[in-house]
Amino acid sequence: MLGVLLLALLANITVIQVVLAGDYRDRPGNQRNLLEEYDRERGPILVGPNPVARSVETGNTLTYLREYDNGPLYAPITGFYSLVYGATGLERTENRVLTGRSSLFVVDRAEQLFAGREPRGGAVTTTIDARAQRAAFTGLRGKRGAVVAIEPATGRVLASVQSPSFDPNILSSHDPEAIREYYATLEADPAKPLLNRPIVSLNPPGSTFKVVTAAAALASGRFTPDSVLPGPRSYNLPDSIKKIRNWNGLPCGPDNLVTLREALEISCNTAFAWLGNELGADALRTQAEAMGFETSFEIPLRAAASRFPADPDDPQTAMSAIGQFDVRATALQMAMVAAAVGNNGRVMEPYLVQEVRGPDLAVLKTTEPTAFGEAMTPLNAVQLADMMVGVVEDGTGSNAQIPGVRVAGKTGTAQTGNDNPAVAWFIAFAPAESPEVAVAVVVEDAGAAEVSGNQLAAPIARSVIEAVLRR
Repeated sequence: MLGVLLLALLANITVIQVVLAGDYRDRPGNQRNLLEEYDRERGPILVGPNPVARSVETGNTLTYLREYDNGPLYAPITGFYSLVYGATGLERTENRVLTGRSSLFVVDRAEQLFAGREPRGGAVTTTIDARAQRAAFTGLRGKRGAVVAIEPATGRVLASVQSPSFDPNILSSHDPEAIREYYATLEADPAKPLLNRPIVSLNPPGSTFKVVTAAAALASGRFTPDSVLPGPRSYNLPDSIKKIRNWNGLPCGPDNLVTLREALEISCNTAFAWLGNELGADALRTQAEAMGFETSFEIPLRAAASRFPADPDDPQTAMSAIGQFDVRATALQMAMVAAAVGNNGRVMEPYLVQEVRGPDLAVLKTTEPTAFGEAMTPLNAVQLADMMVGVVEDGTGSNAQIPGVRVAGKTGTAQTGNDNPAVAWFIAFAPAESPEVAVAVVVEDAGAAEVSGNQLAAPIARSVIEAVLRR
């Protein structure tokens, strides 16, 4: 028996010290490991050729200090590297690369050892477009919300911005008292600046979800862009005394009739609520999931899974069809919805890391685009893209117009209840015929004045698109 126990003990020690050693070492709260890492030059996080996070020598006990250029601008991406609170963002997910402990650096570590050089970390090149990131950050200033832009054909994340943000330089300083004080201030802020809004914050998508409902309608084979739908001033919810009304209080067309194309252009609530009940909850859920709902993507930061209600009744299905009830989505997810339409129906896995480089900046690994799945047929995607162009050129999304560029978009405003301010959305892609960028903007404190997303969210989307297209 004693021999068996001894073998079990040896096996357990082997598992902990060999198999799980890396996992234990890299845990964010491992202070011993953190202190050891401060004696090593941590690699940079790059946007293009420029470091937005880098280590500088201090001449003190902690040899290196982490510094962030334009810290609040890139905080949702870099995260912070804290003596007190560990690491977040890419500082955490790419820690083994940045410290030089990744298996990609075996040869490099051996060369450093034989040459007697101090070990250094590798570099992480992001997919971020600096101009798009800056445009989104400037547009959100003074508001509470998020912007995500992605490249439809690949899934590359071109911008990921939140407001309010925070300064990772303070959290990554060598002053524990200052770190704790600033962190406590951020934690107490009701606007939640530490929340990674672009990929974690879940909001009702409002009328931007009508793009998903329209896709389900086309997929059913029962509807085309020119199908005529009922669009009265109000829609009586089935088995309920409650009604859904249009945002302008008017019928959507003559004789209370409207085509699917026109319903999307003017964001007709009653037509889409009726359409949701015609299609049924299962069809809406299937379409939403094909576009990424109910999946938690790792980019490599972990994104919250956007949600479609599990078993809504008919009134709840009607509300869900217009992006209300319990439908919830991140900015990342709604950017993926727009991108799916622009990419001929194909949904790409989003990713934030383009390359891993060695200490000498030689490329060791490049991320290859990966398809998540086919959300629509190419024909249906082309039809829906044309409908979304109508939203911008002839409908509720006029503030997204760009001279010489066909922009496909969809406005949205969601009511959150309990006297909370409305949430304004705008999703878009451009150029419509060959998209280079898809973008989602969510403004969480839109107030009562915003009724469609065109006033607050669409201009931000336009500026991000212009930045990517260099307009």
